[in-house]
Amino acid sequence: MLHPDSVGRTFLGANPVTVTQEDISAFALAIGEEDVSVAPPTFSICISLAQSQAILSAPEVGLDWTRLVHGDQRFELRRPIVAGDVLNCDSTIESYKVIAGNEILTVRSDLASKGKLVASSWSTLVVRA
Repeated sequence: MLHPDSVGRTFLGANPVTVTQEDISAFALAIGEEDVSVAPPTFSICISLAQSQAILSAPEVGLDWTRLVHGDQRFELRRPIVAGDVLNCDSTIESYKVIAGNEILTVRSDLASKGKLVASSWSTLVVRA
C-alpha cells in the first residue's frame, strides 16, 4: 500500500537527458509518424517513464508493482521537443485514493529545459486489490 506521506512529494530527476534526432526518428517510426522535425507529442513518455518507475519502485513509497496496471495517460506541451533539448524530469505523486480495495494514484512528470517547463504528463496507475 502506498505510504500516505508520499502523496504530494516531488522527486527531482538526477540526470538530465539530451534528446537526439535518432531518438525522435525511432519514436516517430514506432508510432507511424512521418514528420521528424519535432518529437511527437507523446515522446515525453520516453523520458518521464524511467523517472516515474524509479520513484514508484522506491521501498519508502510502498507500491506493489506486481499488481500495477496503467489506467490513463495525458500530455500537455508548452512547446515542441526538438533534437538537442536537454531535459530534466521531476515527478510528483499528485493524488491517491482507494476504491473497492484498488489503489488509484496519479503521477505528474514535468520536463524542463533551462528551468522552463516544456511538457507535463499525467499517469493514472491502478494497483489492483
